[in-house]
Amino acid sequence: MCPHQYGIQNWHYQYILLLQVISIRILRRFFNSIEPVAVELVSRGRVVIFSAFAGLGVLMLSLVLFANSGQDTLKQINIDLAGVKLIDVDKINNRAHLEVLFNVTNPTTITSTIPSINYDLFVNGKHLGSGHYSTEDIAMAGRAPLFPSSTVTFTNTFELVDTDQISNEYQSIINGQPVSYKVTGQVTVESAWTLITRDFESTFG
Repeated sequence: MCPHQYGIQNWHYQYILLLQVISIRILRRFFNSIEPVAVELVSRGRVVIFSAFAGLGVLMLSLVLFANSGQDTLKQINIDLAGVKLIDVDKINNRAHLEVLFNVTNPTTITSTIPSINYDLFVNGKHLGSGHYSTEDIAMAGRAPLFPSSTVTFTNTFELVDTDQISNEYQSIINGQPVSYKVTGQVTVESAWTLITRDFESTFG
């Protein structure tokens, strides 16, 4: 290799090295200049994320407190046994159908509904069986509304079967003789925000 060619190649390597050094310095200055901005952006991002979670926590806490206060209000709603009526008698199969009426009174300012009433029916102290009123498969908007300061009557058909244990009571009921009824059970009350299930007991006659 002639000295002239060696000098050109050496200059070429030096030129590349100089470009690399310049490039490194430029990149270092660039990253140094954007580091405060990046830190600031990260800090701002953390603040935004923290604020979002804090706001969500406050919202959830508010909903829980509101729901709990709503539950205390729903506990004021009262249910009473309003009557028991004989619908029909099947003398062949020794059974009858009764219509059980419940009066539900809402003294609160919240509109609510009654999704379910589970109860045991007694007559003259004898257990006749269990009944179940339910509108749980119906959307809340389609149920009978229980408006503030109102009373709504809910009815449920109860199947009464004549057995040895309640034969006397069965005959009294189908013959229209005076009897005393009692119900014990649980009622579910639901509003737009919350629901409760509580025990109840009531008598009639």
